[in-house]
Amino acid sequence: MRALALDTTTPAGSVAVIEDARLLAELEGDRTRTHTERLPAEIAQVLAQAGVARQDLDLLVVATGPGAFTGLRIGLAVVQGLAMALDRPAIGVSALDALAWSARAPEGGAASMAVWMEASRGEVFGATYTFGPDTRDPVPDAAPVVGPPAQVLADWAAWLPAGTVFVGDAARRHADLIGASGRFTVHPAHPLLAGALAHIGRLRALAGQAGPPHALQPLYVRRPDVELERERRAQLVPPTP
Repeated sequence: MRALALDTTTPAGSVAVIEDARLLAELEGDRTRTHTERLPAEIAQVLAQAGVARQDLDLLVVATGPGAFTGLRIGLAVVQGLAMALDRPAIGVSALDALAWSARAPEGGAASMAVWMEASRGEVFGATYTFGPDTRDPVPDAAPVVGPPAQVLADWAAWLPAGTVFVGDAARRHADLIGASGRFTVHPAHPLLAGALAHIGRLRALAGQAGPPHALQPLYVRRPDVELERERRAQLVPPTP
């Protein structure tokens, strides 16, 4: 199975191509340009590096979030367009799942992992994972959350096992907070996500979870700013007599 995966949850993002379990090529995006400006060329470049033609792809994978609203919508639209043009199935994968997969313990070792991504407004997106000896597909222990880092950590501290490893840009930023108890550590890696997305997407596709491109849905975790602003304005408008 050959899969193309796209991540637009961060300003730079990334693109990758795999063949079965082998990563053929992975490319970090140019953060000085918008996703719309750079994606067509970067997709063509990573396919050329992998030696794979578009028509030879079997699956399209995209990060569904969480992340910036605009970036998520662009990534979904690009993958939906490619999947429709090529008549191929598509699948969405959480960026949190991809981060957990990238930093997971070596095969055969059990581990508890927590993922923190920057969520702006002084908040983090978070999810926890438990990897056992046979774990391949990362599934969060509970629904992802968003909130101030100190509050999220306090909510988790009562049940999160000692030795849990935190990973992600927000985890590195708040490493002092996470390490203060002496129970948790922070993974130093800053992995690209597209390769992990491709591997997870392939596993889930083999399990029958891929589908038509129109079925892809974003994972916001937090409601988009535009919706919150619309709601705020509506509350300021006096009722019509």
